[in-house]
Amino acid sequence: MTDRKTQDALLYASNHFDETLDQLKELVRIPGISFKDHDPLYLEQTADACMALLKKTGLGHVKKIRVKNAPPYVYGDWLHARNPFTILLYAHYDVQPPLRETYWHSPPYEPLEKNGRLYGRGTADDKAGILIHAASIHAWLKTAGSLPVNIKVIIEGEEETGSRHFRSLLEQYSHELNNDCLIVADMSNFDTGFPAIICSIRGLVSVELFLQTMDHPLHSGMWGGPLPDPILAMAKILSGLVDRKGRIAIPGLYPMIRPLSGKENKQLSKLPLSISSFRKQAGLLSGVPLFPANGPVWKQLWREPSLAVNSIESGSRKGAGNVIMNEAWCRIGIRTVNDMKPEKVMKLLVRKIQSLVPWGAKLKIIPDGMVDSWIADISHPAYELMKQAMTSGYGKAPVFAGSGGSIPLVFDFSKIFPRVPVLLTGVEDPCSQAHSENESLSLLDFKKAIYSQIHFFEKAGESF
Repeated sequence: MTDRKTQDALLYASNHFDETLDQLKELVRIPGISFKDHDPLYLEQTADACMALLKKTGLGHVKKIRVKNAPPYVYGDWLHARNPFTILLYAHYDVQPPLRETYWHSPPYEPLEKNGRLYGRGTADDKAGILIHAASIHAWLKTAGSLPVNIKVIIEGEEETGSRHFRSLLEQYSHELNNDCLIVADMSNFDTGFPAIICSIRGLVSVELFLQTMDHPLHSGMWGGPLPDPILAMAKILSGLVDRKGRIAIPGLYPMIRPLSGKENKQLSKLPLSISSFRKQAGLLSGVPLFPANGPVWKQLWREPSLAVNSIESGSRKGAGNVIMNEAWCRIGIRTVNDMKPEKVMKLLVRKIQSLVPWGAKLKIIPDGMVDSWIADISHPAYELMKQAMTSGYGKAPVFAGSGGSIPLVFDFSKIFPRVPVLLTGVEDPCSQAHSENESLSLLDFKKAIYSQIHFFEKAGESF
């Protein structure tokens, strides 16, 4: 049964939800992108806005933490609880580039409420996570005047580019960031209105390919025939990386994978799945089949590797002419799973690519990053407490699910703090279109996520 202090905090969060939503909108209006060739001034502005927000929330010691070559981290804490249990709350303020702005139904950095959702870049990924933390803390401090547990908050500015300096942050500030439980509000629910606690994430190995056959473009009529086309050469390489069923065709890759136990397969099989709904959420075109699954679809998404061509370029669509281009570029990523060592995957990928280069084309392979996969130990009591808290917050029990995506910081955190449970939550859903055009957030789920975290503070204070 919810105690009076928790009820008061929940009521405060509900009555002030419009204010929380306005604060989220203000963050969305700042285009803080951590990718190169984007103005870093916006990252500083977003960090400043996060500092102001944390101060208003009631946290102390609010400051920017600087790590060499990284955008600023924002830190704040409240360390006055009778219970020494300390929760570290994580979110990130940087966002993906808007992609193709002409495909947005409204300007990407001008938040728009429509049909119960908030549209705009960063609404779900991950500025909502910042406000979940701020609103849940604020509700407790404004009503009870205190929190049931100690709280530390860290907000990052380069998650979208791989959290390249997060390990350095943890090493340099391990004492300041020491904690008993980490909550990462940067993941997806199972469906809209259907909460999830994410217990596994895939890793990522990526490379850039730069291929040349000539030193300049040539007239396709005057020169076409005897000269090898670099775009066709790149296409041959890419097509050789997968088989006809979409499975990765790299020898030695699949034997690395640890098979799922009978219990794990059973758990995945129990998760609800509507193929028609799945196709609709993905936007899969009529007549385009799903690749056949070796078991539940969730197994394919969460516990098997996949390969994607993230981008390919040669010339430009707007300036296309009757030419043979001299070079082609692309970026490839392999999502890895348990027991797949990134270094070995990279070696196998590079070897396979090199074996596929046709016509003596000159290929340069540039490693772009390696991130390990991660699986939670859900036997820790914090997972059961979060399940109870989300059941109260959403009015529906969450599922323990996996994610096909990668969060590099989780692996780094678990190396530095191996005994600390990591709870992955968030408010993305299959309709959010994170990283794509028209990103959006379910406002009802946003509110329920705040309620859930308010409940978790209470339960953690009672149990630890």
